[in-house]
Amino acid sequence: LWRFGYSARLLKTNHFRTAASNTSFPAVWMLLAQYSGTIPARFVVVKKDKFFTMPETVPETDKTNVELYSPHPEVRGMTLLNRAAFKRTVVVPVLKVKKEVVNTLLKSLKHTVLQRPGLKRVVEDPEDEDGRLVILDPHKIPEFSLGESEQEVLKRLNVQPEVSKYNLELTYENFKSEEILRAVLPEGQEVTSGFSRVGHIAHLNLRDHQLPYRYLIGQVIIDKNPGITCVVNKTNIIDSTYRNFQMEVLAGESNLVTKVKENNIAYELDFSKVYWNPRLSTEHCRIVELLKPGDVLFDVFAGIGPFAIPAAKKKCRVFANDLNPESYSWLLHNCKLNKVDNKIKAFNMDGRDFLLGPVREELSKELPLLKEEQKTSFHIVMNLPALAIEFLDVFRHLLVGEPCSAAGLPTVHCYGFSKHDDPAKDIQERAEASLGTSLAGRCSTYLVRNVAPNKEMLCISFQIPADVLYKRPCP
Repeated sequence: LWRFGYSARLLKTNHFRTAASNTSFPAVWMLLAQYSGTIPARFVVVKKDKFFTMPETVPETDKTNVELYSPHPEVRGMTLLNRAAFKRTVVVPVLKVKKEVVNTLLKSLKHTVLQRPGLKRVVEDPEDEDGRLVILDPHKIPEFSLGESEQEVLKRLNVQPEVSKYNLELTYENFKSEEILRAVLPEGQEVTSGFSRVGHIAHLNLRDHQLPYRYLIGQVIIDKNPGITCVVNKTNIIDSTYRNFQMEVLAGESNLVTKVKENNIAYELDFSKVYWNPRLSTEHCRIVELLKPGDVLFDVFAGIGPFAIPAAKKKCRVFANDLNPESYSWLLHNCKLNKVDNKIKAFNMDGRDFLLGPVREELSKELPLLKEEQKTSFHIVMNLPALAIEFLDVFRHLLVGEPCSAAGLPTVHCYGFSKHDDPAKDIQERAEASLGTSLAGRCSTYLVRNVAPNKEMLCISFQIPADVLYKRPCP
């Protein structure tokens, strides 16, 4: 492996060690490939971004507790939240003990005692002021009868091995969000899709069968997720011009101006007017890690600055552009917020005009001055996956003159969606068609995330071939 130049730093990372420890050798090889970032030709690697989800199936640990922790069956079909209707009483086993042995007993019977967030495991004994009732898990105590190991523990602690019955009252507060929604929605239908958290906003993409319950779903999410004060549902596809979408406020305040933190950098935005996707934080970080201080970044579809601002903080020179006036305004705002407004030149232009104008002008000025020993790199990020590949034809003969050194040729990171069986091959072929040349052996393809069933988001990276970028003057 060391022959291929993989660094020791890779092998020291916790993520790699954890993954590799439970992985076969071929899979370890794939992990190395993911982290190297240097593999040529068509090669797909995967990283998953973190985002908030509501489970659609019962976790293994909860399957035995479905009956015990199901709300009152009369809530089925409820569309407006009535918290009082979720109240129910269940019978659970308890042990009567003196309060001075409670802590010891809890430690000794930790696998038998009720383990349920939000529920007390110990309550006062109404018949004995000095006594306590320790609630046991009814699924661990079949027929309210203790096993031999539990009886041995009680004998050592001088506790009577007699199990009593106790009426435990469960309320709306005691149920998890997925339990509430599973009890409300029609049986057999998925509870809800994952939701993204953007500051104080929870963003949902509800399915058609969930829409009648959308206001209830919104309120449950607010109740069960501290810090969320607004829940919205996307009501149409992303507008390809300004990359925003219509949304409906389901619950909470209608304030859609929010503040988020990504990779230790703060951003402010109006979620209803600009594009922001918390699932892309890993991808933003991946690209910025490729940059070195002194490099130049051209961000063609910059949004509010998730590539541009961390690059500027890394002491790169940044040219950032976005067609959406709202995105441009928030980009300027976030540059000032992060004290990099003097390091970023911002533009409010069409992406094609930005490439033909400021990008061409800067490259025409900078590339002829590059010397072999200089290590400045030029990167062009094109994160508009619905359309970016169609812009690649701009690079055909963008510059006039003799090519600079191969090392100085700009590197493009272009994003696209694919529904093809082989998405890496599809994205490469489409890029080649726009550029008018083959990229075989000269590009790498990175699988960013799964957007929808049979729809992937990918990033293809390549240095623009000299014969594409340059138009040589006539003799």
